[in-house]
Amino acid sequence: MPMKTPKFWTGLNWQAVLLYPFTFLWKFGNYLRQRNAQPEKSTLAVICVGNLTVGGSGKTPVAITLCRFLSGIGKNPCVLTRGFGGNEKGPVFVDTGFHTSSDVGDEPLMMANSISVCVSRNRPKGAAFISTEKHLDCIVMDDGLQNPTLEKNLKIAVFDGKIGIGNGLLLPAGPMREKLNEGITNIDLVIFNGEDETGLSSKIPSHIPIISGELRPDDEVIDQMKGRRVYGFAGIGNPSRFFKTLQHIGAEITGEAHFADHHPYTDNDLAQLYEEANQSGSELVTTQKDWMRLPAEWRERVLTVPVRIHFSPADTIKIVSLLETSFTNVIS
Repeated sequence: MPMKTPKFWTGLNWQAVLLYPFTFLWKFGNYLRQRNAQPEKSTLAVICVGNLTVGGSGKTPVAITLCRFLSGIGKNPCVLTRGFGGNEKGPVFVDTGFHTSSDVGDEPLMMANSISVCVSRNRPKGAAFISTEKHLDCIVMDDGLQNPTLEKNLKIAVFDGKIGIGNGLLLPAGPMREKLNEGITNIDLVIFNGEDETGLSSKIPSHIPIISGELRPDDEVIDQMKGRRVYGFAGIGNPSRFFKTLQHIGAEITGEAHFADHHPYTDNDLAQLYEEANQSGSELVTTQKDWMRLPAEWRERVLTVPVRIHFSPADTIKIVSLLETSFTNVIS
């Protein structure tokens, strides 16, 4: 069920205090899951990109960029994901000509436009399924830092630089899947989506490398959108980031509509948005992830602004060097 990120997760307030006792249930559930798990080892290197919080931090764009880096060093990666929002349990390779977002989820469908993607609720089965394709030689696991069923060769945690860890409390009182001091211990790299505005870097152990990236469109997309009158809508973890992106690239925003993450758009939703855009003399625009969830007949009437995470040349070298180390302890 799609949901909007609760505003009270950003600070300590009465709602967080009221829900605090329930955080012990969440922690106990995690404890049992980790204790009873017997992690399986894949024959391929598993590079896990996840976060310690719920909601959008930018891990999927990071996963896509890592696949690009891996291809640059001669590897053939496949993304392994549970396919949130889709009905397919897998394991199955995503086929953009056959699957829809209701089958496999919006993010897997989006990623499959440019890279190999496997959807599998059971991660070890998904990893084994990928290994049967001889041309694929490594796995980028999109989300799953808290999943104990599959061993990881490299663990990367992604944080939204503006939000950080919110109030720092466990679910449901806050956005944390696990406590920072516990979840960060085995992380090999921390990536901030945008500059760290909350001072979270100071809480990261000094031995863990920290890198910041910028999530933005490529130059040709910026040129196409500059000065364009648009009515934006988004159903992602942090919709405000999308609207700031539109503002920064010079689009003229005539209206905004915020939806819950993974919102399933209906004809009524889109008809209303289209009417509001028409009244303001503008075009509808949304994120690439949202565009994947639109009914096919609406896609030609809605603009999209694809973004990717950009790193400095020096940080790119650091990431690639770290990726190369993930292949040293792989069984053959």
